[in-house]
Amino acid sequence: MEITGIHATPGYSGFFFDDQRAIKRGAQQDGFTYEGEPVTDGFDEIRQAGETIIVDVELADGTVVRGDCAAVQYSGAGGRDPLFQADEYAPVVSGPVADELEGRDATEFLENAETLEEMHVAGDRLHTAIRYGVSQALLSAAAEAQHTTRTDVMADALGTEPATEPVPVFGQSGDDRYTNTEKMFVKGVPVLPHALINSVEKIGEHGETLLEYVEWLTERSQELGPDGYEPRFHIDVYGMIGEIFGAPYDRDEVVDYFADLEDAAAPYPIQIEGPMDVGDREDQIEAMVELREGLADAGVGVDIVADEWCNTFEDVRAFVDAEAADLVQVKTPDLGGVHRSGQAVRYCEGTETRAYLGGTCNETETSARACAHVALATNAAQVLAKPGMGFDEGYMIVENEMRRTIARRNRRQRRRTESETDEVTADD
Repeated sequence: MEITGIHATPGYSGFFFDDQRAIKRGAQQDGFTYEGEPVTDGFDEIRQAGETIIVDVELADGTVVRGDCAAVQYSGAGGRDPLFQADEYAPVVSGPVADELEGRDATEFLENAETLEEMHVAGDRLHTAIRYGVSQALLSAAAEAQHTTRTDVMADALGTEPATEPVPVFGQSGDDRYTNTEKMFVKGVPVLPHALINSVEKIGEHGETLLEYVEWLTERSQELGPDGYEPRFHIDVYGMIGEIFGAPYDRDEVVDYFADLEDAAAPYPIQIEGPMDVGDREDQIEAMVELREGLADAGVGVDIVADEWCNTFEDVRAFVDAEAADLVQVKTPDLGGVHRSGQAVRYCEGTETRAYLGGTCNETETSARACAHVALATNAAQVLAKPGMGFDEGYMIVENEMRRTIARRNRRQRRRTESETDEVTADD
């Protein structure tokens, strides 16, 4: 079935863009916003409204499918593409991108997505957010044209066997790290709570505030969680362990702190995302290898998660090859096309590194559902509940999309089995 039209409409995403560098430099909160001047190119304020481009793809039979362009909350930081502004980029989608893709066969998802991935306009590669959103719509178009699920289209493109159970969902609390986490406990969320530890105040000058929080997590999970609940704790510290301790990261003081985190979380496993941010990919990998080796030598069982400077498929490959992390975040908007996220998850297969299909609170319900299909197609280690910082909405969207898809695939398999049985009976 032919693609007959591609249209772009500016809209809002599920959260905000934040100038991470300004916040790390000590910008003070003023209610929901921040005081002071932004320092990252493109920002007019330290916190400003998140934006999206709603991409509609029309098919020859009149069907219209959708994808949403989105960029991460901390755009322009850690080696990422610049701040994504919808009014600036919408003409690119409705112009050169539409010109390239209109007339193509919608069933050729991988070919269409790769064409998009390699496109250049005025000598520049398309912004990651454009590749992300348009590829979502291309995935939906292929599924509609083939009367199947987006999971099956992605699995066919990647050569995988989809998961038969929902991938463990990772809940993100935002700054409301107590109330939102209690909600997660009640619902039995398997991986939690992120906690947004992005300042010295939140971690403590010597890390004591985070330790107290982890102790609370352990105690409260046992009080509120369902019977048999065994959560995995995942906390993003935005490089703050590096800020309060500094290099080298394999010295006793640092390793002892991770041992204390492990004790505070016991009997549950704990993983720490972004323990440090040293300014570029090569140095980040070196620092994380140093920390990981120090923890291994000391027998400390805290997993570390790569985030900063692990943005593109090439970045994921570099972190995995160096064995710099126990878990890499495949930060979906930063990889461009959704198939690239799937390929990044697959790259972790057969290695010591697990793949966390992440993203950002600053996405939309459309992009979150698309990522649920990537997670199922690749059987990732965990998938982020998104968008937004309220937790409940994002968890509902991602978990329900996976359950619905698995139920649909099961119904189709039962019908196929019944049909084959009827044919055998008729032959007899």
